[in-house]
Amino acid sequence: MYYPEEVIRQVIDANNIVDVIGGYVHLKKSGSSYMGLCPFHNEKTPSFSVSPGKQVFHCFGCGEGGNVITFLMKYENMTFQEALKSLADRAGIKLPEENYSEKAREKARQRDTLLSINKETATYYYRLLRSPVGRAGLSYLEGRKLTPEIMSRFGLGFADGARSDLVAMLRKRGFKDEDILASGVAVFDEKRGLHDKFWNRVIYPIMDLSNRVIGFGGRVMGDGKPKYLNSPETPVFDKSRNLYGLNIARRSKAPYFILCEGYMDVISMHQAGFDMAVASLGTAFTEQQAQILKRFNRQILLDYDSDGAGVKAALRNMQILRSVGITPKVVNMRPAKDADEFMKTYGPGEFQKRLDNAENAFMYDIRMAQDSYDMDDPDQRTAFYHLIAQKLCSFTDEIERNNYISAMSRTYLIPEDVLKREVASYNLAGAEAVHMQAQVRSERKKEAETDASGKRLTAVESAQKKNQRLLLTWLSDEPSLYPKVRQYITPEDFDEGLYREAAGAYFHLLEKDFGDALNVESGSPSAGNAAPASVIASFDTEEEQKEAASLFETRIPGLDDKNEKEKALRDVIYNVKKNSLDRNTQMNDLTAVIAGKRLLQSIAKENFTV
Repeated sequence: MYYPEEVIRQVIDANNIVDVIGGYVHLKKSGSSYMGLCPFHNEKTPSFSVSPGKQVFHCFGCGEGGNVITFLMKYENMTFQEALKSLADRAGIKLPEENYSEKAREKARQRDTLLSINKETATYYYRLLRSPVGRAGLSYLEGRKLTPEIMSRFGLGFADGARSDLVAMLRKRGFKDEDILASGVAVFDEKRGLHDKFWNRVIYPIMDLSNRVIGFGGRVMGDGKPKYLNSPETPVFDKSRNLYGLNIARRSKAPYFILCEGYMDVISMHQAGFDMAVASLGTAFTEQQAQILKRFNRQILLDYDSDGAGVKAALRNMQILRSVGITPKVVNMRPAKDADEFMKTYGPGEFQKRLDNAENAFMYDIRMAQDSYDMDDPDQRTAFYHLIAQKLCSFTDEIERNNYISAMSRTYLIPEDVLKREVASYNLAGAEAVHMQAQVRSERKKEAETDASGKRLTAVESAQKKNQRLLLTWLSDEPSLYPKVRQYITPEDFDEGLYREAAGAYFHLLEKDFGDALNVESGSPSAGNAAPASVIASFDTEEEQKEAASLFETRIPGLDDKNEKEKALRDVIYNVKKNSLDRNTQMNDLTAVIAGKRLLQSIAKENFTV
């Protein structure tokens, strides 16, 4: 925890989660909650729930969940401190000095130190490029027709590295060897000790959305290997969650981003006036990067090399973008090899025409596939048409699918009614295959539950956890139930670990909110205001926070009849207590067994008003 619990709770309470998330996701009221399309996975039917009373969100489709802080951390790629400060500023709350635990203090110290090392390193390489030592790097960049202005905008530099000059400089600045190593700008071996990672390379600093240097890419001068060398992942650098040039491109007024292959493509485009260009960081494009781009709500134009590798990358990344709900377009660079060559040969005006006429991703996919078929051969033409029908099955929306069927019919002169029948037959076969796969998965699950202990232990544990989740959800929906529930249930009745910690924290909040009213012998105290959002914030990792959120957002069966609802709640409380007694009671302790049975009998007779 970086701040006291009461400060975190104050910030959460001051920011209505519906207002905050509603700025990113279109929400529609549904009962006591709000529903929308999940921003973290692609879906057609809303399964993303936001509860203003609990101050939590949860997706019943992908399982993502948390509080308003968690949402900003995931959606805006913020750290906990950054999200908390952003929300505090939004609510006009001045945060106190951070109250660090020893572990938190060390973690924050390391992040700050690594960012400082990266900043010093970027400055050092920047100056070196413009010194006599960096002449080779400067000549290379000038040969690529880059201007001094664009080199400065991207902070380009040069690493000599022959005498580990960077390590020496950082040591002189007072940085410790273990921090220099952890930053990724240096490596260690027995022969040379700690020495520069980059040498004889043009350096491309990598910045996050806050313009902080988080890593580096280096292009070797000459024929050295590897041609491009990148920083390893560090506590401040996650390649899958950042994009090169996005810190600048996010400010572009263009309604689209251009997704390129490499650093030089991005820089060349920005120099030519196309300031919306970005690229993945020396690795394959990821779903996390696609999600980041989706947050900006812009069209994505894929601009990859026109050779085989570039086509393969475009096809792969089209699927990734489609998986998060983005329908990209593809820019045709032929006859040029890449965007850099196109720009230098034909100029920005012609490049803009290519952008304006970017090809629909599905049409591009089909056109690339056509190259593998001899269209003068009837058999191969037939096979190609069948391939089109199969690919059309990927559209689950009927209107969208019919639009593409019409487009394919016009483009490839296939009778539309014939193509529709083919697509329908493939869809039917696909549905049967999915059903069979589901049956196989179901059987395997049953076998695993039985094989685990011979007594279907996995199924029993799953039922126990579900009852515990239902109880916490019911309590968070109706806190006024707590005075009666606490007579029978304590946090120790929950499974050890996250379930028990979350129950303990939430029960503690309820105790504080109800206060002395819990000592009233008759009557029910008014419902407390305890929201589970601060409980979720007490967990350190994203996975723990997501699981904690699910404890308070489990679907409760829709029971209209008051008696049925009463019985369902009683059954949940009874089962949670019984499982706890079964787990903890020694069967040879006759007194404990009798006491436990009496307690269960009392629960069975209790009237839990709901």
